[in-house]
Amino acid sequence: MRIVLSGYYGFDNVGDEAILYSIIQALREEDAGIKITVLSNQPSKTERVYGVDAVNRWSMKEVFSALKKADGLISGGGSLLQDETGFRSIPYYTGIMKMAQMLGKPVFVYAQGMGPINKGYNRKIVKHILKRTQITVRDQASKNLLTEIGLPNPIDIVPDPVLGISLQSQQSDWWDAQGFEGPVLTVSVRDWSSPVSFKEKIAKSLDQAAGDGATIVFIPMHGEHDDQTSKEVAGMMTATSHIAPYDASIEEKILMIGQSNLLVGMRLHALIFASVVETPFIALSYDPKIDAFAEISGQAVAGHVNETGWDEHSIYQLIANKLEHEQEEIAQLREKILPLRQKAKETALQALEYFKSY
Repeated sequence: MRIVLSGYYGFDNVGDEAILYSIIQALREEDAGIKITVLSNQPSKTERVYGVDAVNRWSMKEVFSALKKADGLISGGGSLLQDETGFRSIPYYTGIMKMAQMLGKPVFVYAQGMGPINKGYNRKIVKHILKRTQITVRDQASKNLLTEIGLPNPIDIVPDPVLGISLQSQQSDWWDAQGFEGPVLTVSVRDWSSPVSFKEKIAKSLDQAAGDGATIVFIPMHGEHDDQTSKEVAGMMTATSHIAPYDASIEEKILMIGQSNLLVGMRLHALIFASVVETPFIALSYDPKIDAFAEISGQAVAGHVNETGWDEHSIYQLIANKLEHEQEEIAQLREKILPLRQKAKETALQALEYFKSY
């Protein structure tokens, strides 16, 4: 079987690359001989890193050729169908689906987070294209949105694919070389336009934790973008902190978070990485997907970066409380996540069975 994967791949965003890695891994566990072609912003790098075929996602000629040879298209995961961060996402990803449908190829929507979809015409486009697909989404809010816009399809809620990831490596040379002592807090921050000075609040809370003896380590999840934001927040601190290499591999970043005692994170897939390695976390939300995953995981949301009502002291109190009750927190997280890790791998089988029966 030959499958095409469409998503936000090849942009050095660790979260989306982890989605790609997880989907490829899960598909190969179900069908060792499967042929996979990824639509990528960096085709040669994607081929080298994942051992797949890849074509330029912007070349419609290459995309058309890949789809023509394929037995089906997987769209996802991640937050592809939304118009909050730009106007191009929905036309692009639904356009790829439409091309597959015109070629008579089945389309499987794989564990996507839907929305926000603010524009009326975008809602109409999504409804028109998705009614001819099989749909799985990663949370109840996504299912509610698709139902609200009038999709008649059955919609299954499945875990984020990264929850099913299997680590092949157990070592991070950078981390091992640091010799960190005491409780270690890993931190994932991102830039976000907000009237609230949330970066300063984070920095002050981390200073308080460092004053109690904690070591602070920033983990940039989206390449140089998050590296810059990490440096900005670290520069607001009075205590010493560390910033992990922004170009570390997916597995290294998962392992780093796994070596820490607690994660304070904004990026969704930093929270998911923490769950995979059973590291308790405190979320800082900028999007409903953060709140949804924190609820699924039974973990705390310290505040929303666009809202008041929280400060450095409330974050610090959460940090101190979670570190004090670390073993109970780990047990609670494990109870929530273990069933989801197994279920996350089943989505790949669902996709393959759909393609075979089409």
